[in-house]
This record gives sequence, C-alpha cells and structure tokens, in this order.
Amino acid sequence: MSAGSFTSVARAVAWRSVHNFLTNPALTLPALIFPLFFFTAFAGGLSNVSNVPGFNFPSGYTAFQYVFVLLQSAAFGGVFTGFGIARDFEMGIGRRFMLAASNRSGIIAGYAIAALVRAFVTWTVLTVVALLAGMQIGGGGSDLFALFALAILVNQAATLWATGIALRFRSIQAGPLMQFPTFLILFLAPVYVPLGLLSGWIHTVASVNPVTALLEAGRGFISGDPAVVAVAFAVGFALAGAFLLWARGGLRRAEAAG
Repeated sequence: MSAGSFTSVARAVAWRSVHNFLTNPALTLPALIFPLFFFTAFAGGLSNVSNVPGFNFPSGYTAFQYVFVLLQSAAFGGVFTGFGIARDFEMGIGRRFMLAASNRSGIIAGYAIAALVRAFVTWTVLTVVALLAGMQIGGGGSDLFALFALAILVNQAATLWATGIALRFRSIQAGPLMQFPTFLILFLAPVYVPLGLLSGWIHTVASVNPVTALLEAGRGFISGDPAVVAVAFAVGFALAGAFLLWARGGLRRAEAAG
C-alpha cells in the first residue's frame, strides 16, 4: 500500500480486515456462534421469566432478549476488531500501515468500517434466526431503523474503545483489557428482566449504567413504544465521541513507539 489520503488508507485497511473476516472460518464462526448461543440460552432457556409477575413486555421474551443480544453482538464485534488490530501489530502489518499512510487517522476509520461490516453480517443471521423462532415485532420501519442506529453507535463505541487499547499495547495479550470491561458493563444492565423488577445492589448499579438506557430504548423500539430515546442516543454519541478521542490517543502512542 502506497502512501495515500484518509479515504484510500481507510479503504485499504477496511478491505483487508473484511476480507480476512469473510474468508477465515476461525474469525467468522465465533462471530456468528456466540450471539446465537446467547440468544438461544436467554430467549429459549429463560423464556419462563416472562411469567414473572410484573413482566409485561408487549412483544414477548424473545424480542426482549433479541435487543440485548443485538447490542451485545454489536459491542463484542468491536472488541473482536480490537483483537484483530493487536494481532496485526504483532505480525508487523500494523507497522506497515503506519509507515505507508500519510494520514494515519484513516487506519482507525478503516478498522471501524470493518467492524461495522462484520456486525451487519452477524445481525443479519441473528435477525433471521429470531424471526424463525417466532419473534414478535411491534415497532414500525422507523422504530427498527432507530434500533439498528443504536446498535451501530454501540458497535463503533466498542470498536474505538478496543482500538485505543490495541494501539497502546500492540499485543494480543491486551485482549482481556478490551473484553472484560465491555462484558462487565453489559451484564450489569437489566439483561433478564426490566429494570423495575431488579432489586438490591444490582438495581442500583443498573440504574446508573449507561447501557440500561440503550436497552430500554431498543426494547421500546422493537415493541413500538419508544422510551428514553433522547437519553439513549445522547449516551451512544457520548460514548462514541469519548472513545474516538481515546483511540486517537492510542494512535499517537503507536506513532511515538515507531
């Protein structure tokens, strides 16, 4: 790859990452299997939760859990992209990108585009499975558009978070630093029941967890009863903006490392 503009660098990085994802079963299968496993375990194995007094989600438990797994797959798609960035630097490919690019911000953009493409592949399979499982959708086209817009924000925020870690450490050994905080914040939200049915410390934590607003808004969209929309999108954009600065700081660290 010769030195190029922001656009050409982003295109080259994205093309390589997407090609590797689509042609390497070791990358493609986990991205598809993990969300489907969680969806089956939660929506199927825990379906009796819908009979708990006070659980009155109008679209049913399958749709309730679909939103969580959608956002979870969005976040972990970004984390797995961070793994790929760290691996590229371990193999020397990341350094070649750095040396060849005249505008190195395009490297971050390229990986972010690749993360979004792999997310769309996963979401397509997940949605087809959910519909075959009888998921009820109460929302209209605009509601579903807004739901996936939230998922895109989550995917990009997680990608930028993981990118910042990967560029600072440039080693796959930093993987747990990308994964564990993401896992923790997701599962300290109202995963299995609505916020109102939680109690004790988990209710307190979930009440201030930014993911809670994303989940509540997403579940509102799929049921056709939007809620906390402004808060959810404000959280999504704030996370993406903050982690963009974090990723750019990582890029400067990688540049300084040579």
